[in-house]
Amino acid sequence: MSHTFFKSKNILITGGTGSFGQAFARKLLTEDECNKVIIMSRDEWKQWEMKKSDPIFNHSKIRYFLGDVRDSKRLERAFNEVHFIVHAAALKQVPAAEYNPSEFVLTNVIGGMNVADAAIDCGVEKVIFLSTDKAVNPINLYGATKLCADKLVVAANAYVGARGYPKFSVVRYGNVSGSRGSIVPLWRSMIAQGAKSLPLTDERMTRFWITLEQAVEFVENRFQDMCGEEIFVPKSPSIHLTDLAKAIAPDYPHEYIGIRPGEKLHESLVSIEDARHTIEREDYFLILPEKVLDEPKKYKMFLEKQKGQLLPEGFAYTSDTNKDWLNVEQIREVIKE
Repeated sequence: MSHTFFKSKNILITGGTGSFGQAFARKLLTEDECNKVIIMSRDEWKQWEMKKSDPIFNHSKIRYFLGDVRDSKRLERAFNEVHFIVHAAALKQVPAAEYNPSEFVLTNVIGGMNVADAAIDCGVEKVIFLSTDKAVNPINLYGATKLCADKLVVAANAYVGARGYPKFSVVRYGNVSGSRGSIVPLWRSMIAQGAKSLPLTDERMTRFWITLEQAVEFVENRFQDMCGEEIFVPKSPSIHLTDLAKAIAPDYPHEYIGIRPGEKLHESLVSIEDARHTIEREDYFLILPEKVLDEPKKYKMFLEKQKGQLLPEGFAYTSDTNKDWLNVEQIREVIKE
């Protein structure tokens, strides 16, 4: 996409001190087209660490804004004069969600609703929510809260009124290589501390795999072509978790500990039910709101804008039936970067 798309725009990132937030901010500041990048998060220590971690985060265009997505009044203050928002703030740890369900609901569901309401009230132009493969046919509370957030943001488009904005869309992807709290830094930390084996849940387990840079590029591009109401799903390779372990530590034995509560053997990014109203493009899938199939004018608008074809009956985009796979050497190159 043209980097000038962000020229003179103010862009706010909720959860901006996280892995994605920092990477997205770095890209915007490096391109140096936007007017302002606002990092919103609730932890002043992480903001201080981010500021000290790289000279780019001392850029004259960056702002650090303390606030919680649970606080609707604070969001209204934060979104003043903001053009684009990336909503990346979320609680994500699956075991923590099972033990603290109310906290996840307050941040991921109520917080998402607050973001949408404040964006409408403040006249923001475009909002992209970040979702996850865990939101597809969820079996854990984290996935269920993200599914609720997906539904909320798609529905928010109906409340913008005659002015036609903000436009709300969702980007959904799988595991991000090397992101904070993911398996790669965990295993590397264990190796550094002298572990003699690597714990794996099940030798059959597969996951979608995307790099942080690919996720950032994908989200940035979607701001340009979003119509509102869509869920964008990038096409990503799959990996076997056993191959990931071999790529990190080829000589280490594997200790199988069993699937944890709320965990799947394989993940989905487009379910069979979603596929009935999904368009396939060269490098991503576009899940349309289901009701659009009964609205010929809006359906035509999506097809003209996105230029794709509906998927065949019975299609599902899952990590175990994916046609694109990374082998051990390819995984090793990705995690090296």
